[in-house]
Amino acid sequence: MKTLQSTFLLLLLVPLIKPAPPTRHDSRMTYDYGTDSFEENLFSQDFEDKYLDGKNIKEKETMVIPKEKSLQLQRDEHATPPSFKKEHDEMPTCLLCVCLSGSVYCEEVDIDAVPPLPKESAYLYARFNKIKKLTAKDFAEIPNLRRLDFTGNLIEDIEDGTFSKLSLLEELTLAENQLLKLPVLPPKLTLFNAKYNKIKSRGIKANTFKKLNHLSFLYLDHNALESVPLNLPESLRIIHLQFNNITSITDDTFCKANDTRYIRDRIEEIRLEGNPIVLGKHPNSFICLKRLPVGSYF
Repeated sequence: MKTLQSTFLLLLLVPLIKPAPPTRHDSRMTYDYGTDSFEENLFSQDFEDKYLDGKNIKEKETMVIPKEKSLQLQRDEHATPPSFKKEHDEMPTCLLCVCLSGSVYCEEVDIDAVPPLPKESAYLYARFNKIKKLTAKDFAEIPNLRRLDFTGNLIEDIEDGTFSKLSLLEELTLAENQLLKLPVLPPKLTLFNAKYNKIKSRGIKANTFKKLNHLSFLYLDHNALESVPLNLPESLRIIHLQFNNITSITDDTFCKANDTRYIRDRIEEIRLEGNPIVLGKHPNSFICLKRLPVGSYF
């Protein structure tokens, strides 16, 4: 009887028993169900998954975007804006030399030719370099030049057309070079300095100074001249011819032989010392002057 009762109870309880759900296995994580921080662990893992997924996406994006930007930057760096072309062309000279308010100072920088100059240049000081020759191209595009100074170079030759376009040039200094002759000079010169060269009289044409009606200062001392240059303009105030090889002088050199009343009143100084000529033997050569030349009279 007891056996029948036990069997009956067992049949009644079987439908109420449900199998336990299968254990969930995640290959990416293992949870500690035995701790009180189960929910905390679950949240942190979910956040980490989302964060890592988002980070991976961003990393993929940043691997592309910087490349595009860097390529654009490289293109921008290599591209030269048209507005800077002129400045770039002039930059080398103004780095090597000093460019300041229309003046260019290229002194003692060992250049052997005239550098490209800014078009607005008015004054060039290229002293104590190694320049050997001046050409027409050197100043063809620089029409506003008023002063050129090439003291202490190695200049042996100057093309005749070198200064032809320099209609505003007032001062030209070629001292301490190796010149044997003079080029055609611009018409508005007020000062010409070619002392300490090797210029001989045959290296100066008869009309070199004739039309220079503004010339006030002429320095040709310490050369190899055998005579005083011809046709010196009336405008001259200072004439330096000392320490040459001048052996002769005429009545027409400074004065006019046919006009005894002619006075050359602008001349303030003539220097002829250091020449083999004896000035006392040529008294009529200075009759028109207010002051006698400096030199040997005996």
